[in-house]
Amino acid sequence: MEKTDITIVLDRLRSAYNTGNIFRLADAVGAKEIITCGYTPSPPHPKLEKTAMGTDKYVKFRKFETSSDAIRALRNEGVKMVLAVETEESAVNAWEKKYQYPLALIFGNEALGIESNAVGLCDGAVDLPMFGNKKSINVGNCAAVVLYSAVAYYNNN
Repeated sequence: MEKTDITIVLDRLRSAYNTGNIFRLADAVGAKEIITCGYTPSPPHPKLEKTAMGTDKYVKFRKFETSSDAIRALRNEGVKMVLAVETEESAVNAWEKKYQYPLALIFGNEALGIESNAVGLCDGAVDLPMFGNKKSINVGNCAAVVLYSAVAYYNNN
């Protein structure tokens, strides 16, 4: 499979295990790169390495102080669509979205969400419907569903 033109932006994730899991997902879907922001763990990191299972050695990544800084840089680099993965009223289900590429998907802290300034710089939001009492799921699980939805759209259009 060819690389997809998808950049994954991680905004203030606390868990190195979740970050490592997303490195594996980035490799699995052929993402272009990962951008870590704020205190998101970045390679080299022993806990990240454990769940990344070697992908941290070759999945391209870079770090920004804030996700707003990352979005501005991505816009300057020609990214056409930047989407927050966020549970907000205007969000579209991830598998119903008509994505444009190059695409950036921003995943936020499970407790705090995505930095509010960054959400305002996005072209919209996608989410996963929540049918239970909780209104969110683990960021790695969410990333898997959203990334594969974006890849399916990429491969079918």
